[in-house]
Amino acid sequence: MNISRYISDKISEVQAGSFTSSVTKIAIISIAAGIAIMIVSFAILEGFRDEIRQKIFSFGAHLQVSKYDTNNSLEGAPISMNIGVADSVPGIKQIQAFARKTAIIKTEDEVLGVVLKAVGPDYDMSAMQQNLEAGGLISYTDTASSKEVLISRAVADKLSLDVGDEAVFYFIQNPPRARKLKVKGIFNTGLEEFDEVFVIGDIKLVRELNNWPDTLVGGVEIVLKDFDQIDQAADQVFDQMNYDLQLEKITDRHAQLFDWLKLLRKNVIIFLVLIIFVASFNMVSTVFIMIIERINMIGVLKAVGATDAQIRQVFYFRGLKLTIRGLIWGNVIGLGFCAIQYYFRIIPLDPENYYMDRVPISWNAGIIVGLNVITLLLTMLAILIPTAMVSRVKPVKAIKFD
Repeated sequence: MNISRYISDKISEVQAGSFTSSVTKIAIISIAAGIAIMIVSFAILEGFRDEIRQKIFSFGAHLQVSKYDTNNSLEGAPISMNIGVADSVPGIKQIQAFARKTAIIKTEDEVLGVVLKAVGPDYDMSAMQQNLEAGGLISYTDTASSKEVLISRAVADKLSLDVGDEAVFYFIQNPPRARKLKVKGIFNTGLEEFDEVFVIGDIKLVRELNNWPDTLVGGVEIVLKDFDQIDQAADQVFDQMNYDLQLEKITDRHAQLFDWLKLLRKNVIIFLVLIIFVASFNMVSTVFIMIIERINMIGVLKAVGATDAQIRQVFYFRGLKLTIRGLIWGNVIGLGFCAIQYYFRIIPLDPENYYMDRVPISWNAGIIVGLNVITLLLTMLAILIPTAMVSRVKPVKAIKFD
């Protein structure tokens, strides 16, 4: 018989042969569990980050420009809508005006101090709309100021107000002024620093109270096309804006929240590195066991002229097959769980502790593909370690191996 044909037949026999079922199952389960946990972890992490970011962005854009002033008042001095920055600057999506006014809300039984954040019809309210629990957004007119406001669920509960109710707002100035305003909608971000303080109203109302012309605003917010480019965009805006203005990034204005999100990401990455290490270690152990199971056959193949490379290839591709099966099952389990949570919200959260009422899920195809590729590459590199054992097998000793 032709030796090369004999070697080929024996190698095919090894490839088609069955290895210890419990060992291969453990390897598949290890890979599947690892990739499933990584997919779910990143989906929840990204979902959590996106939810918190959207809640923060509902009360402020990426960049905020205001009058340079040593006064720490929330209202601030007025500025012109023309800040010297063109909205055509690369990276800028929209420039929008706002103003703030401190007030005291009085109902029949309660009194509460708040800050009215006044905006116009050009203000991007998409993020705020996602936080609405009841009612709708403010209706603007071309002439008079709107007498409608949005209040938080926290404020509504304290003052026993609901959509459609009216309350008297006493604005703190000299002389004080009062306006009866109607609750158009109720929002809930879950972030106390917003829900306990802010009410949303019409910027025309603040202009009327402060006797400002239509050209003056309390400040300007700049919405960017890509949040990740906030540092570069901030430098561009700072170079162009008028000298008497100051620029503040939202990451600085709410540094505590963004630092917390960064810390969460670091913890998840460390956790995932450990998972990949365990999965790779299990695959190394599995291939070692498969080699030991077939060490007698390895000796026979070497005795008839098979090279180490040919024999290593058998076990390498066997490990690759197990890895791919594990990845397939892991993706099915991980993505399936994410889909169930995304559509049916089966796992709730305490809003007081987590700022949301359910576990959030974010779909990011790039991260999912990246996790699969990284796991596959690292696992296959790890499999090279046990396959090197083939070159140390001596045919005489291996054939006698029992």
